[in-house]
Amino acid sequence: MKITFNGAARDVTGSQFLVEVNGMTFLLDCGLYQGHRADTYRRNQNFRFDVEKLDAVILSHAHIDHCGNLPNLVKQGFRGPIYTTTATAALTAIMLKDSAHIQEADAQYATKKNARRGEPAVEPLYTIADAAAVEEHFRAVPYGQKFSPANGVNVHLEDAGHILGSAGIVLDIEEGIRRFRIQFSGDIGRRNLPLIQDPVYPTGVNTLMMECTYGDTPKTDPREYHDQLRQVVQRTFERGGRVIIPSFALGRTQELIFAFNQMVSDGEISPFPVYVDSPLALETTKVFESFPEYMDRETKQFEQSEKHPALEFKQLRMVQSVEESKALNDQKGPMVIISASGMAENGRILHHLRNNIENPRNTILIVGWQAPDTLGRRLVEQQPQVRIFGQIFERRAQVVTINAFSAHAGQDTLLEYAQATQDTLKELILVHGEKDAADAFKAKLAEKGITNVSYPDLYQVKEI
Repeated sequence: MKITFNGAARDVTGSQFLVEVNGMTFLLDCGLYQGHRADTYRRNQNFRFDVEKLDAVILSHAHIDHCGNLPNLVKQGFRGPIYTTTATAALTAIMLKDSAHIQEADAQYATKKNARRGEPAVEPLYTIADAAAVEEHFRAVPYGQKFSPANGVNVHLEDAGHILGSAGIVLDIEEGIRRFRIQFSGDIGRRNLPLIQDPVYPTGVNTLMMECTYGDTPKTDPREYHDQLRQVVQRTFERGGRVIIPSFALGRTQELIFAFNQMVSDGEISPFPVYVDSPLALETTKVFESFPEYMDRETKQFEQSEKHPALEFKQLRMVQSVEESKALNDQKGPMVIISASGMAENGRILHHLRNNIENPRNTILIVGWQAPDTLGRRLVEQQPQVRIFGQIFERRAQVVTINAFSAHAGQDTLLEYAQATQDTLKELILVHGEKDAADAFKAKLAEKGITNVSYPDLYQVKEI
């Protein structure tokens, strides 16, 4: 058996691992690589295997760096099944259409620039129609149910506790006289995340391929953000301001909705309007509500005691039209506005920032990691001036960052995850992590007696 590391190797993006066993091939994830524009297009466009001969894909979850290149795979001739959980299938369909819209818009913008220079038009990586074509390939399976993507391979999915429907992929393999178990962790969640179940740790695994995104960073209990969030809102409202939150539509927005629901329901804060201004967040929230069986015990207990859903409450408003979004600028009084994108690079959040950033009574609340060279990062750095839509604005609003928000396991949970199967583990393969994180995590693993650890290069082929 061979694994080729076609993505997320010595990096955190573009998850894609080609498995060859018993004369068949399948992918673990088919994510979009996100980096410099020229490198990104070329790498995402060109697969390093025969797409038409690929037998199957197994998808861990619906984040774009794990699912985002599926439309291109289908466009180039893939005809097999895509196995994943029911919730992930529903979320991926939404995320891919949104990604395709961005691909088309970016290509249109680049084409206009090229036309002025007499250069050719730019084709999108894939279109909305290409994204829609992926849906017929989904084969939804519940956690724990076995399926076979290749001869001699039995697979089941276990809850990774990262986002709704996320899964660790467990492969029980028969190759000749050999019998062994491999597990790909996908992205591992944190214990005590709101709404979703805690991650299921591996057992009986011989080769563990796991992420190490935060292998160098311990994480605090995610429940600690609740008080910080309430204090930010209260301080801002006391000044007569509003809270503007750039937020990812999948996962983070739903956590925020539930947190505000709890605060008001428990009487911790007086009721206040919460506007979610993101069509994508609206769609993903509907999917969350469609899968109550995926919710954790605390969420179900809340719904039973308060007699209303976790993601619905009287003060919540889902903004749908552009006109409704614009009208928020004229409304008076305290409010919270949650809007995409999470790094404040595009979408309706830019309009809200433009209209609120120069008012010192307001707060811009950052609730996620911000990549370098993004507007979100410049806000985190407290830069006195920022450019929005080509115009310079004075940053007079307060900027507050709450680091407790994260759906990724920290170093402590990652160690627990690896140690859970230490008695059967023969090799641990680190993926989805930059070198500093991987080196720090390898050192911690060695302290726990796990020393047969590898960290493959991009495109490396490894025999198992």
